[in-house]
Amino acid sequence: MKAYINGKIIQEENVCISPFDRGFQFSDGAYEVVRVYSGKFFKLDEHINRLARSLKELKINVPNLNKIRNAIHQLINKNNPEDKQALVYIQVTRGIFSPRQHKFPDEHIQPTVYISTSPYTPHKNEIENGVKVILESDIRWARCDIKSIGLLPNVLGRQIAIENNACETVWIRNGNIMEGTHTNFCVIKNGELITPPLSNLILAGITRKVVIKISENLSLPVNEKPINKQDVETFDECMIVGTTVEVTPVIQINDWEIGNGIPGPITKKIQDEFYKLVLPDE
Repeated sequence: MKAYINGKIIQEENVCISPFDRGFQFSDGAYEVVRVYSGKFFKLDEHINRLARSLKELKINVPNLNKIRNAIHQLINKNNPEDKQALVYIQVTRGIFSPRQHKFPDEHIQPTVYISTSPYTPHKNEIENGVKVILESDIRWARCDIKSIGLLPNVLGRQIAIENNACETVWIRNGNIMEGTHTNFCVIKNGELITPPLSNLILAGITRKVVIKISENLSLPVNEKPINKQDVETFDECMIVGTTVEVTPVIQINDWEIGNGIPGPITKKIQDEFYKLVLPDE
């Protein structure tokens, strides 16, 4: 497999990252993950634009975005020409500087840009039959709108989910449901789609935006408002949405069964419309 590192496409095993890279030392960087369906990128421009926003918020020099786009296309053509589905991982860090120091380097340094691709197999059973999620206190920082590579709280949260036979941990802050470790969260209640409003505590998910648009096209009212954890027992349907999970029904939250324990009809409609977008020929 090939990978892109700082302007060059080389064998993955030959990629070297300096121990003085601030991404390695401080998680000082941002990333994106893009889905590819039958060679076609899903919302690539939106992902690139969000990456640029994250980097600007972190005050990291934004690299040439056209070069990143070109590298992504080249890697998919080289690595995944026959794969029905694939993932693209893009990571940009502030760059290399020594000696180690917390403040930004006084001198101009070049960002480190790394891109890789891999084949991807969707979690078909989970998407079709629904999943369990658990609620945990949000232990992340206060800039969740930045897609930072500092993901240790997310790693710990996902592990807690696995240890509790769940698919995902969904964060709770000040009594309100926020989002998952790698997903956005949506509820269907009284014929309305409800999802937490965007803020510094919520990532502006690409799939979230698509689901909102689909709902509007279905004449389903959309309400971006706080969701209190005490209202779990009143939810008609739930779903987690994201690049890898797509639109996955949630049929259980902690020990509470959602609806009748099977994916709800509105969630199914949203799924159907989503797949018309990403898999139009199937």
